[in-house]
Amino acid sequence: MTTQAKRGVVLVNVGTPDEPTVPAVRRYLAEFLSDPKVVDLPALLRWLLLHLIILPFRPKRSAHAYQQIWTKDGSPLLLHTRAQADALAQRLPDAEVVAAMRYGNPSLGAAVSQLKVKGVSHVTLVPLYPQRADATTGTTVAAFHQTVAKAGGGLDVTVAPPFHASAGFITAYAERLRAALAEGTVDQVVFSYHGLPVRQVKKVCAMGSSTCPGECAPLGPASRDCYRAQCFATSRAIAQAAGVTAFTTAFQSRLKGTSWIGPFTDDVLAALPGRGVRRVAVACPSFVADCLETLEELGQRGKDTFLKAGGAHFVLVPAPNAAPAFIDTLAALVTASPPRGESP
Repeated sequence: MTTQAKRGVVLVNVGTPDEPTVPAVRRYLAEFLSDPKVVDLPALLRWLLLHLIILPFRPKRSAHAYQQIWTKDGSPLLLHTRAQADALAQRLPDAEVVAAMRYGNPSLGAAVSQLKVKGVSHVTLVPLYPQRADATTGTTVAAFHQTVAKAGGGLDVTVAPPFHASAGFITAYAERLRAALAEGTVDQVVFSYHGLPVRQVKKVCAMGSSTCPGECAPLGPASRDCYRAQCFATSRAIAQAAGVTAFTTAFQSRLKGTSWIGPFTDDVLAALPGRGVRRVAVACPSFVADCLETLEELGQRGKDTFLKAGGAHFVLVPAPNAAPAFIDTLAALVTASPPRGESP
């Protein structure tokens, strides 16, 4: 890699604590949940929720959950994101590729500093969220521009679009799903996505009040920017590519105190055995790297919920991580998002 790379690429995921301890998790949650795009409440209510309800109690539970999936090399999310960056750098030898986290480390500021040291002047920002939401893509893009400005500017930034319908992403996930299904027959596939408060969906979806919590129709002018509708579109596309006909879409990781989009994954897993569905595969297409939400929330607690309800077989479909088909997707996103003034 030369010191004057043609462009820089920043792969950004949500974030992870530095270690699976209560103090580290508290610091991470304080940063994460202080973001007004994540907890979109008036500032005083957000402060009260965070400091009186969440931070006094949740860090201990979350630290225990992180301890269940932490590896000897650290956080799975960080390890997979770095592996994705390394693989993409091999695919794009003329680019300087770095991994960063919206919250925690490696920070956006560290990524910007690294690119400037390398002499990069054009950056493609790739938010690693297939479906767009203000609480993920929106805050990441805004924070990155703010970080660049605080560092004195000097970087021409383009942003790769959401890739919920990208053929490469769909293919990568379908490959993971087919491999999991090859391990044994399942009655149904559950596609589980990270949840959002209903109010955040209604801000961008003209149909939100009339169709939730039913299945979202195919994307159209009124719903093209709707996170929930994009999730249903992703489920249908992956199922078709993998040859799956029996599937459902659900949402996980909700917080108490407000209305969240549904149906809820834990409720679905608890109810399926009673409907005769005793063998399931669970895929998580809002996550491109295995993390707490896939490995512990679903791979451990979700599995336990399903089996205790009478299920007989549960398989968790791995995220794409650094699978070649997904790295192809990232390379295509970068190539199709050139710095201003250049042609793809």
